[in-house]
Amino acid sequence: MRIYISADMEGVTGLVDADDVQPGGRDYERGRLMMAEDVNAAVRGAVAAGATEITVNDAHGPMRNLLPESLHPAVRLIRGKPKHMGMLEGLTPEHDALICVGYHSRAGALGVLSHSFMGHEIEDMWLDSRPVGEIGLTHATAAAIGVPVTVLTGDDCACTEMSECDASVRTVAVKYARDRFAADLRPAEEAHAAIEKAVASSLSGPPKAPVAPATPSTLTVRWQSASVASTLLGIPGVTSADSRTVQAQGTLPGLYRLFGVWMRVAASLTNQPPYC
Repeated sequence: MRIYISADMEGVTGLVDADDVQPGGRDYERGRLMMAEDVNAAVRGAVAAGATEITVNDAHGPMRNLLPESLHPAVRLIRGKPKHMGMLEGLTPEHDALICVGYHSRAGALGVLSHSFMGHEIEDMWLDSRPVGEIGLTHATAAAIGVPVTVLTGDDCACTEMSECDASVRTVAVKYARDRFAADLRPAEEAHAAIEKAVASSLSGPPKAPVAPATPSTLTVRWQSASVASTLLGIPGVTSADSRTVQAQGTLPGLYRLFGVWMRVAASLTNQPPYC
């Protein structure tokens, strides 16, 4: 059984503020250790369920948050950037399950540290007509690759967003949003035990139904900056919906890779790196 873990940071146990999750922040060093503890809880659950190979992709910001020495010895870590597949680098059809650790809700939601990939630069996103953020686009891309999402951890808003996308995914709320930078925190020991139990249970049960083949989709992104949207029109296949909104048609995971190019272009224009 081969398990893939995509580890973000904003939805990690105990973290509520930019200083917790951004390098240089006064509590970032503590935050990265808390991130490792949530990941390790998921790994313990996977090991208990019989996983023979566990890949963890550091999917937050600089993607160098997880220290290899802080992780369970069973982990194979993907670290650093750039990555063509970003938060899903290294995910292949050979993986049996995808576990999302530390995820957060999309831009516009009142969840802890909510945003979609680029902080304030992306105002909204849609896959076909459905609003998506990192959760929705990750789920759809994994499905196109042929890997089911089985567990997601984060705040209660992230869990609700995942359940609305796919009610079969087990969710673990490690905190409850009071506002975008405030939460009612679940005790760390309790949260870690819940993560471990959910992963072990999800991987020990009957396998999820086969994922349907990918079909053509339209990815639409509304940017804060009209300049970003205008520049992206220089990429073949990108069209304009309005002065700040661009879209492209294709199939996943190709659209996901293309979106990664959009983010790199936007980062070069705004001096704001994608931090996911």
